[in-house]
Amino acid sequence: MAGLGLLAAGAFAQSQPVGYPKANVDFGDFKQLVADVEVHRKARLIDLDTFLEMSREADTIILDARSKARFDRLHVGGAKHLNFSDFTQQSLSQVIPTLKTTVLIYCNNNFEGNEEDFPTKVALPVTRLPATGSPGPGGQRGGEQGPLMMALNIPTYINLYGYGYRNVYELNELVSVDDPRVRFSGLTASSTESGAE
Repeated sequence: MAGLGLLAAGAFAQSQPVGYPKANVDFGDFKQLVADVEVHRKARLIDLDTFLEMSREADTIILDARSKARFDRLHVGGAKHLNFSDFTQQSLSQVIPTLKTTVLIYCNNNFEGNEEDFPTKVALPVTRLPATGSPGPGGQRGGEQGPLMMALNIPTYINLYGYGYRNVYELNELVSVDDPRVRFSGLTASSTESGAE
């Protein structure tokens, strides 16, 4: 019986991980990158008219980093797609021709009037149920804080900057999906909106 115990203990010891190196994650690097981007981004927030005007210039692309499902349903006409979770140096270089290319970005939080195709990313404050004191519906944060905007634009901008793209501009307005200046494409775009890309 003792032999079986030793045998089991030996098998257990062999199945334990030898020890892995630290993951390729560095919060300090990220905090420094955020600090660098904050200053850079302030001068690159643009209104819709500027966004549309710049989109017509040579060596400029509109990058949509939302999910493929959202992009396929509805996106700004002419936009290129690369899901944010697929950002790597190689994948970005396949979508953005050079580090000097002008890149225009937008996300769900730039459009209103179509929550199905452009659902607002927001974390609402937690409400406490009076009887139990447990969190109720409405968000993930406590206290008296207001809503927390969770727009994809910011991590997209940070990552593009981190990968060396400095010629990035971000749409800084909340635009109605009915604005006639914006041409949309995708499965849910009307025939008058979609046009040719």
